[in-house]
Amino acid sequence: MEKQYSGMSGYMFLFVELVILILVVFGFFRGMIIVSAVLIPVFLLIAIGFTVVDPNQSCVMVLFGAYKGTLKKNGFYWVNPFFVRKKISLRARNFDSETIKVNDKLGNPIMIGLVLVWRVSETYKAAFGVDEYEHFVVVQSEAALRKLAGLYPYDNIEDESAKVTLRDGTEEVNDELEREIVERLDIAGIEVIEARINHIAYAQEIAQAMLKRQQATAIVAARYKIVEGAVSMVEMALAELSQKKIVDLDEEKKASMVSNLMVVLCGDKEATPIVNTGTLY
Repeated sequence: MEKQYSGMSGYMFLFVELVILILVVFGFFRGMIIVSAVLIPVFLLIAIGFTVVDPNQSCVMVLFGAYKGTLKKNGFYWVNPFFVRKKISLRARNFDSETIKVNDKLGNPIMIGLVLVWRVSETYKAAFGVDEYEHFVVVQSEAALRKLAGLYPYDNIEDESAKVTLRDGTEEVNDELEREIVERLDIAGIEVIEARINHIAYAQEIAQAMLKRQQATAIVAARYKIVEGAVSMVEMALAELSQKKIVDLDEEKKASMVSNLMVVLCGDKEATPIVNTGTLY
């Protein structure tokens, strides 16, 4: 588990270094070669112990294979010069994945990508839990994305019973993606701030066919609405004519009128009226 480490003030040891440097120079001028020769290694050893921690940075301390703690408070410090120091950034980072080809729940090949905002929350896990935690984030995020794509269909054109799809179920799908990534990255001490799908489309080999299918579905749906509205309008027109006794229509005249109205209301192009100055017969 992560432990906090408190380093000693670097400014104090910087003053000590200055004193040792003065003594070394003074010793050479006074002929005290042995004293100066002893102080020089001490000066170099102390110099190795200086370390700087920037804001939102950390420094993991290891002494001969033993974890001693993590220095998180920014500042200028002096630590044991024999410590192996590994600096780890605590800042939020973006990972914008390349689009990858996967299969959705129905087996259709799709192109999908994600954007991930993350940061290191536990430096011990990031340093010792996995090798190269940054690469681990990339690999596991893409693995979570592949798993997510297999849980939902791209849309509900083929599976009308699907309530959540990759294209329309944005919030629920993104929440599921985030939960999956959080579970996978916990071993590396990574905090997931946000995970979202930022690109989704059919793969190139089926994109044209799927586009035609969507267009056909849209046309059928539009025609259904047009016919439904036209029938209501014809029914209303016949009812009004009969109720107000504007014209007396027998069954044959009603059929002809219905046919003409349906052609006018459902046609793709504007109807061209023909004025009949005689009778229907």
